[in-house]
Amino acid sequence: MTAATSISQSDKVLHQKVVGSRRFSNFWWATIVSLGATGFLLAGLSSYLKVNLVLVTDPSQLIFVPQGLVMCLYGGAGMLLALYLWLVILLDVGGGYNEFNRETSFVKIFRWGYPGKNRQIEISCRTQDVQSIQVDIKEGLNPRRALYLRVKGRRDIPLTRVGQPISLTDLEVQGAELARFLGVPLEGL
Repeated sequence: MTAATSISQSDKVLHQKVVGSRRFSNFWWATIVSLGATGFLLAGLSSYLKVNLVLVTDPSQLIFVPQGLVMCLYGGAGMLLALYLWLVILLDVGGGYNEFNRETSFVKIFRWGYPGKNRQIEISCRTQDVQSIQVDIKEGLNPRRALYLRVKGRRDIPLTRVGQPISLTDLEVQGAELARFLGVPLEGL
């Protein structure tokens, strides 16, 4: 199994934790954007105040209009983007779990969304309504490797995380294990 999806299983319940926006790559980019935006903002403020606020260079010699002003604008836009990235990480958008319960004969898919009335996204269906586990593989410039739950009378429900595609081996193992647990066919391989 991958670090992105942890699975705990008993004889009657299969519980899969799905990692949302709290991935290493998101922390990395939020940090890089924060540092870059802070540098631009400090450089712009240094040119306005004529005081060096940056460690690696001396932007206090820049003329405020237009260079310093543009740097402040870039820094402000970068700070807004960094704030958004950190909020998405804090709220764990896309995170949740998949629970397949043979005792109650129910499947429960739960994900965290953006704040608002639909912050908690919860989909439930009976295990008898599950037709199959669908594997979706698309290679190329924008690859996609995902598992879907095919349910009678509904659209296909995504089961895997969004973001980097998981390896083909992990996808096949997860799909086969889930299909075996639910007693349904595995399609798309």
